[in-house]
Amino acid sequence: MDDRRTSTSTSTSTSTSTSTSLRLSRRAFITAAGAVGAGFMLYAVMPGGIRVAVAHVPGGALAPADVPKFRTPLLIPPVMPRAGTVAMRGGKNADSYEISVRQFTQQVLPAGMPATTVWGYGAVASTSKKGLLVHHAPSLTIEAKWNRPVRVKWINELVDDDRRFLPHLLPVDPTLHWANPPGGATGRDSRPRFETTPNAYDGPVPIVTHLHGAVGVGDESDGYPEAWYLPAADDIPAGFATDGTWYEFFAGKAGSEHAVAWGTGYAVVDYPNDQRESTLWFHDHTLGMTRLNVYAGPAGFFLVRGGPEGADAILDGRFGTTAVLPGPAPKDGDKFPANKTYHEIPIAVQDRSFNEDGSLFYPDTRALFDGIVGDYLPAGEFSPIWNPEFFGNMIIANGNTWPFQVVEQCRYRLRFLNGCQSRFLILDFSAIPGLEVWQIGNEGGYLDGPVNLSADHAGRLLMGPSERADLIVDFTGVPLGSYVLGNVGPDEPFGGGTPGVDFDPSDAASTGQVMQFRVVPAVAPDPTTPPRYLVLPARTPLPAETSTRSLALIEKSAIGFDAGGRPVDGPTEAVLGVVDAGVPVPLDWDDDVTENPQVGATEVWEFVNTTGDAHPMHVHEVAFEVVGRERLVLDEEGEVAVPVTPAGSMRPPEPWETGVKDSVISYPGEVTRVRLRFARPGQFVWHCHIVEHEDNEMMRPYRVGPEQHGQPGVQVMQGGGVRHRAAPDGSRPVA
Repeated sequence: MDDRRTSTSTSTSTSTSTSTSLRLSRRAFITAAGAVGAGFMLYAVMPGGIRVAVAHVPGGALAPADVPKFRTPLLIPPVMPRAGTVAMRGGKNADSYEISVRQFTQQVLPAGMPATTVWGYGAVASTSKKGLLVHHAPSLTIEAKWNRPVRVKWINELVDDDRRFLPHLLPVDPTLHWANPPGGATGRDSRPRFETTPNAYDGPVPIVTHLHGAVGVGDESDGYPEAWYLPAADDIPAGFATDGTWYEFFAGKAGSEHAVAWGTGYAVVDYPNDQRESTLWFHDHTLGMTRLNVYAGPAGFFLVRGGPEGADAILDGRFGTTAVLPGPAPKDGDKFPANKTYHEIPIAVQDRSFNEDGSLFYPDTRALFDGIVGDYLPAGEFSPIWNPEFFGNMIIANGNTWPFQVVEQCRYRLRFLNGCQSRFLILDFSAIPGLEVWQIGNEGGYLDGPVNLSADHAGRLLMGPSERADLIVDFTGVPLGSYVLGNVGPDEPFGGGTPGVDFDPSDAASTGQVMQFRVVPAVAPDPTTPPRYLVLPARTPLPAETSTRSLALIEKSAIGFDAGGRPVDGPTEAVLGVVDAGVPVPLDWDDDVTENPQVGATEVWEFVNTTGDAHPMHVHEVAFEVVGRERLVLDEEGEVAVPVTPAGSMRPPEPWETGVKDSVISYPGEVTRVRLRFARPGQFVWHCHIVEHEDNEMMRPYRVGPEQHGQPGVQVMQGGGVRHRAAPDGSRPVA
């Protein structure tokens, strides 16, 4: 692996210092910020302090070269069947669903190779006999209508046929700050203390589902990391907590506000869907276990359609009439396998590794990342199993390794999701001759205007983990034949820069390939509007901010030892915090809330990245505007100088970042600014969506409005005051 940013930090910083005020070129996605710490790169420290690059993170025993490519047709997820219609308080009707997480086998690898045991969401009830009661990874798609609520009963069914709990498919590190069911009511949602280094946890698995990108959701329905619940198994060990710290409080709130009951192994939540037409997705969000639960498979698309900023508001600029977007998409009641051709297709791109028996591979030792074999907790500072990042050595799309899709010589609407663990994708369409690719939307709906990725951005699309992109892909001018959608993002942590210049692109024979398009003649004239003529819906900008918060992104590291007893400098955790008088102050998950906007307030949040890597920052509950980015002053060693000082020349958001978003890439050595409006009170979270980071302290709670009566951690005192719950060491959080 080329450890460029460690070994050439001085020249990198110097070579880019004159271009900080420029917009991104067609070939670059971010002006390199210089050497800001070592980052979570893969390297070893040899005697004398000399750093040397180590090999790529290995996968399982199954090599990518042994997996045939483009043998499996791309699965186009059908529509999730509804369980019925319910009347909401206030008179609205809602579409209701009953969806569980189960364990099953799926043919992820090509036919003829072993099947893979995975977890996935699926409906357990349907109003229609045609409804597909199918569990899959990723799941069927929930189709929602603007301003029509959706109610979901999310069920944890990770049990066997005899109602005994199923242990995790992957190694669970119990030394993190995690759900910790064995801790019981007093020790759940904590970082346990051990006298010796523990083995992996093998007990029942907690689940809580988050609808990523949902705006205006009550906190009881948001999938708070401490609102998890175990399955309704018959053999839960005595003394285990069966739900998280916030579960009971949110269950009571859901009952009083929505007249729904929660019970053992499930929760019932409501999504208002009064946001812009947009591409959302749902996935697990359990404290300290998100990386493992999501890697096992549970995820799915949730599409909000309609409204004043929906597809019907897009105009054809030539005529002033309603534009025609590519379609159709799957609809409720469609046959499966489908008997129609779809021209709107959601595509979830993920990276995975496998063992020879087809099982999922995920590391069971920290040594896999950087060779550190000790000292592990409690003697040292390193968790024994947690890996700071993970990069699978194979790409899957909609649940299959390297599938293919037959496309006609016409336009398609492809909605991409980067569902990878740590991997930044740079989807590369440039090798497909005659192709035109336009981006019309991102996480929060339609952009301010179409962006021609082919002409203006070399046919490439940068996507951080959790980001989505709504594309019009025009195959009209593509010659008949088969073509590969590439990926030139790195097989390592991303820090910005240009593929082939600032970092090595992904392996061209494996992770550098996503899927294959097989172009065939069009069967009819294309009725859709050419994307260059699309006039996307006008958007009302957020109000001007009344305050600014400066927030810190920080990495912690320590010295460990490899198998030969040599010292190795490696990361122990990634954390968030605040910038106080120019000084980054790290905070843990269980430190008191420091971000407490008032209901109705508009603020600017500044993500001050003092680390060596880019982080995709996600804020629950809101859709925000990207204001721009600004380099930070570095010291003589290439670190962010303290006090933190912006260097001037703020860079505006990129064309694909217009409109509103729920995730934004924060680059090393920069401050990234977003504008947010907080409309609904409650307890939510903000975090890095590199899920390995999120699971080890790079997540913080935030609260909109006042503390809620009876919420966890707050004891109401006589006279109306409140007393905060003491930390495990007896200290009190700062108010």
